[in-house]
Order: sequence, then C-alpha cells, then structure tokens
Amino acid sequence: MSGPVRVLLADDHTLVRRGVRLILEAEPDLTVVAEAGDGAEAVERARAGDVDLAVLDIAMPRMTGLQAARELTRRLPGLRVLMLTMYDNEQYFFEALKAGACGYVLKSVADRDLVAACRAAMRDEAFVCPGAERALVRSWLERLHRGDGLPERAVTEREEEILKLVAEGHTSREIAALLFISAKTVERHRANILHKLGLRDRLELTRYAIRAGLVDP
Repeated sequence: MSGPVRVLLADDHTLVRRGVRLILEAEPDLTVVAEAGDGAEAVERARAGDVDLAVLDIAMPRMTGLQAARELTRRLPGLRVLMLTMYDNEQYFFEALKAGACGYVLKSVADRDLVAACRAAMRDEAFVCPGAERALVRSWLERLHRGDGLPERAVTEREEEILKLVAEGHTSREIAALLFISAKTVERHRANILHKLGLRDRLELTRYAIRAGLVDP
C-alpha cells in the first residue's frame, strides 16, 4: 500500500478505544481514521469512508462485533476484519472465522499482538494470539477425537439480531425501525425465537442473550 493502513476501531468503551488507538498510531504504517461505539455504527462508518481494516470488539450494544463482521464482509468484501476481545472462548473464535474475520486477538495481550495481527490481516494471513491458538487447537483436536463438530446455531442471523435488541429493551416498533422491517415481522421472529429456544418471555430471552454473549450482564 502507498500509505498507512486505514483502521476503523469499534468498542463501546471510550477508554479501551483510546488505549488501542495509542498502540496502533505509534506505528508509522497504521492510522485510525474512524471510531465507533457499537457494531451498527461500525458498519455505517465503514460504508461511509475509506477503511482498509476494521478492529471490532465482540460484545457491543445494538449489534455485536460478530454481527458487524458478517455484515461488513458481505457488503465490503475487500475490507479486512479483526476481532479484539476479552473472551478466550473457542465458540467465539470459530464464529469469528465464520463471520469473515481473519484474526482474533485478546485484549489482555493487545499491546503485544495487535500490531502484528493488523499487519498479518493486510497480508491476507490469519492471526490468532499464541496462547489462544494452542488452547483452540487442543480443544478442536479433542472434538475431532470424540467425533464432535461445532454446535449448530440455535437461531438464524436475523433472529439473533432481534434477540439482542429485545434483550436490550427495545420495543417491536423500535426494532422494526432499526432493521427496516415491519413490527409484525419482528413479532413473528420473536415468537419463533421463543419457540426454538423453549423460552416464555422477555426475561428468559434476556437471560439467554447474556449466556450467549449477545449482551453484557
């Protein structure tokens, strides 16, 4: 590339964004050109400007980093995506790969690994921080030995979007406006989610969303 890599940084904590920005902008080949406080804003910012790389937190309001990654890789196939997270969790890791991310970096070692991950992403190489990589490979081999695969998604991507927004306290009309669908469609999806998951009401949906990492407790 002729100039520095243009980075979009998305995290709902301002102090985290500030710290990550300092790490990236200490390097001459990286520059943060946009920030976002949630996944939906990250998608808007990426579509609005010239961005080469999106660094996304997993747990964010309105739209998670995983949901944003899916949307970005669909809409902007040339954009590279990295997940920056506190979750050393194999399911999140594999979901990140399925969503189109090319790297998975833990916040606890961001000062050590994030710059290398950004450079690897721009070379179209995958990056997983070494400690997580060993644990994930060991876990994957154990799954294969047992004849297990990855668990299937319990709900569709659209249902996951609606589940998250319901758990955050949005009404059906508000969700319809955010997702550009009708309130009746929202209600139908919500009924399907309750049926699929064997849940009864918003409280149980919220508890499920917390366990699934869609919203913070």
